[in-house]
Amino acid sequence: MTLITNMSMIKKLVAQDVMITDIHVSSPDDLVAAAKLKMVRCNIGAVPIVGQKKLVGLLTHRDVLLAGSEALGLKVEDLMSKELIVVNKNTPIGEIAKIMANTGFQRIPVVENGNLVGLITQSTIIKAFADYLD
Repeated sequence: MTLITNMSMIKKLVAQDVMITDIHVSSPDDLVAAAKLKMVRCNIGAVPIVGQKKLVGLLTHRDVLLAGSEALGLKVEDLMSKELIVVNKNTPIGEIAKIMANTGFQRIPVVENGNLVGLITQSTIIKAFADYLD
């Protein structure tokens, strides 16, 4: 395939095509220490926070590190980011990449009716581009 053909294929990709669906989540009532342990054991940089089947926040490993060891005894809801940028399954990955570039966010949750259905990371976007450039 030519580069032009590859680029037109990439432009057609949407969140559903590249999102992670096997997502490790935490609850707002979990302790920060438990969420941190989950991130370490699963080798992930963040956990979406789901309460009553709805996405309510995101806790990153960086959030935990910056808060210090005294935060480990807090509930996740006390430390998580609550104001999130989310996308739906049909959002083009080019638009998601622009959101990431403009905000510095490394992860964008994919939601449907408030329910978490996937997660887009910088790595999933890079992999999608790499797959089409082969």
